[in-house]
Amino acid sequence: MPAQKDRWFPSFSFLLFCASFIPMLGSTSLLQELSPQEYFSSLQAGRASLAYFSHNVSPGAQPFLEQIENSVEALQDYGISVVKVNCPKEDVSRYCGKENALRKAYLFRGNMLIREFPTDALFDVNSIVANVLFALLFNEVKYVETLTDLQNIENALKGRSNMVFVYVPATGTAEHRAVMEVAFVYGTVHQFVLTTEATLLKDTGSDEPDASSARLLFCHCQQATDVAQPCRKTPLEQDLTVLNIHRHLKLMGAPLVTEVAEDPEKVSTVHLQLGLPLVFILSQKETYEADRRTAEFLAWQLLGKAGVALLSRDLVDLNVLLRSNVALKTPDEGVPIKYLVLEDTDEVITLVEDKSKVEQIQEDEDEEDEDEKENDNQDVQDDQVVEAVSRDKKRELPLEQILTLTEETFHSAMLKAAQTVVLFYASWEAVSLAVLQSYTEVADHLKGVQGVLLSRVNCWDWPGVCTTENVTQFPTIKIYKRGEQPLMYNGMLGTEELTSFIMLSRVSCPLKLMTIDEAEGYLRGELPTELSSYHHASVLGVFSTAMSKAREAFIEAGSILSGHVTMGMYFEDDALALSRKYAVSPPALLLARSGDRSVEGIALSKESAQDIVQMIRYRLLDTFPEITVQNLPHYLQLRKPFLILFSDGDIGQLESKEMLKLAKGIPQQVFIPCWLNLKNTPVGHGVLKAYFATVPSLPVLVWVNLHAGGQVFKFPSEQSVTETNILSWLEKLKAGLEIPSSTLSEEDWKPPLPAYNFLQMMDTTAPEFTLRASYRHGDGQEQQQPEGSEEKATVREETPEEAGVKAEKVQSPGRDLRGTAPRLAGREKQAKRHSEL
Repeated sequence: MPAQKDRWFPSFSFLLFCASFIPMLGSTSLLQELSPQEYFSSLQAGRASLAYFSHNVSPGAQPFLEQIENSVEALQDYGISVVKVNCPKEDVSRYCGKENALRKAYLFRGNMLIREFPTDALFDVNSIVANVLFALLFNEVKYVETLTDLQNIENALKGRSNMVFVYVPATGTAEHRAVMEVAFVYGTVHQFVLTTEATLLKDTGSDEPDASSARLLFCHCQQATDVAQPCRKTPLEQDLTVLNIHRHLKLMGAPLVTEVAEDPEKVSTVHLQLGLPLVFILSQKETYEADRRTAEFLAWQLLGKAGVALLSRDLVDLNVLLRSNVALKTPDEGVPIKYLVLEDTDEVITLVEDKSKVEQIQEDEDEEDEDEKENDNQDVQDDQVVEAVSRDKKRELPLEQILTLTEETFHSAMLKAAQTVVLFYASWEAVSLAVLQSYTEVADHLKGVQGVLLSRVNCWDWPGVCTTENVTQFPTIKIYKRGEQPLMYNGMLGTEELTSFIMLSRVSCPLKLMTIDEAEGYLRGELPTELSSYHHASVLGVFSTAMSKAREAFIEAGSILSGHVTMGMYFEDDALALSRKYAVSPPALLLARSGDRSVEGIALSKESAQDIVQMIRYRLLDTFPEITVQNLPHYLQLRKPFLILFSDGDIGQLESKEMLKLAKGIPQQVFIPCWLNLKNTPVGHGVLKAYFATVPSLPVLVWVNLHAGGQVFKFPSEQSVTETNILSWLEKLKAGLEIPSSTLSEEDWKPPLPAYNFLQMMDTTAPEFTLRASYRHGDGQEQQQPEGSEEKATVREETPEEAGVKAEKVQSPGRDLRGTAPRLAGREKQAKRHSEL
């Protein structure tokens, strides 16, 4: 045991020695102490050093020496050495001889004196580092005292470089040190300007500046190409620390808008790397220019808070809802990208500044779904169109075949095809959105038809286009042909009717025929094969060469009826022979119905365009028509009584034959014989309930005069439906021998509540509507997108300076997210009852 004990003793002694030596190592001074001769001989060209000369250290100088020693390591990071020069008592040189010289510290670069510092100005590490760097960076950091000096520096930098303007309440502070340390790195990139004058902070445009707090503004002077154009300023909203300032300058140098052509999940930008979110504006080819401006406008608002990227749906296959127009990617790992439907840029800004808004928006959408379910259970909803749109709002519309037009693309689009169809609509209006659904079906029907281009303009986004095109109501559909006045569609807004109108309008109306053979072929329905399914009747106007007034009226009538009916015109020398073949004399109309080989000759007794239009419309009505929702208005315009045969399906051959015989035998159509198939037109059930309280057994023949008295008479069910029985019954009605089954109210058929006053609603709830500035072609520099490049980069970036020039030249794009994603309904709960709106 004694031997083992002896072996442990030396080891313990060694550990004790090391332990006692550790504090000695820690207390080793980093401050060099040299004699004057040693110091001046050690100076190297271009290398900075801070020296304090002293004979002996007085008690009053001890705190200063402690701070000098504490700053040694910080200054060494910037290549600056710190030396205490011990002056011999007999030394009376410049730095050692005078009493006041011993109260100063000296900054040298090489053997050249740069600056003298009073020791009371170097009171701590921050003041030492700040003042030393400030003295060394006299070119990189300019100090200004007046607004004139500041403006002169700005003007000199415009179009060349950016400026970092800093206000500190006093020099030597921690904020001053942070600015100097950053300027040491960025001084060759940006011009730094420092002031301690609080009045300058106010002159730079800061709202209610706090003179007790340091401020930093990044001035984008490089984009200001004109001396009169001010430098846009972006403030640093955090405290002035090295990390915050470095982060801010890094963000200011990042691209203003990043164009993305890959999966957003794979995108990484400076903003995400620095812990900021990235906002994606989902765009498409047709609205690229507008979306680009919206993205730039938004990027300036979010500068320093979030990044903005423009993501084209045409280049990336996104498995998200078509109506989504904004995506938000956070820097948090594992958090999926949020795809949202937002109405304006203010919502995006709020979303970035308040993270809880993301969950709130999604909760609002869930609440809307619940509200829809509640509204679906309502017994009565006064606006059925709003209800239908609300129920279909989750349905994505296939709008790929419909070209989206803007003010920049509208006029050029009119030259792309022989016939351009334009739907003018408002994205907040229910009927517009319902018609947009039909419009997509029309596009599907006309897919592959040469020379026809379907397009749309959202008048909420582009009011200038709609005003120029004289659009006074929504929705409006016009057809544009090169060199011709636009043709407005005034018919039913269903798919079949609109498709037929578009196809028939491709044929000149009226079509001028040159020979009798052409005229005969026209009456036989010899038209292009693609029009065969839309052609129902042909109207041929026959005139002699001298009947110029009648011809002009017929041509005018053709322009009115274009798209609704095919019209031809023949006025050659042998026109008389053609008309006599059909027992009429010029001027005359020859009417040939599709599927009917007979041609009806009609003499033109009146030669005004409106009379011709009215006559053609009247003659084109079927003799014994099936009443539908679509054609009912045409028959109501005649203001005649209706003799309606209601049936649950097709009517029998006997009833059809007898009713057709009756219809053809009526002189001058004193009433309208017709029938209504409840399977094709279910609304007929409601009509019968209004007539008889309950639906009677079918078929049932009913007489109703909606325009005189509103009395409803029911044909006796025990009698068979024959021409003789019906005429006998009608004689009794005329003599007053029949008792009406019911009498309809004489009140006008009006909606239960007044119509929406959209203008008043916009003035009241959306005063920012006037901010939605429309753009004129040429207001801003056009953005050219590279095409056909084999080395197309996945991400194309543009610096704030490059994009800022455009942003200054182009007006603010307003606060709406233009055209980025068509949708069936906005964030308003449109399924609410009319009275609640």
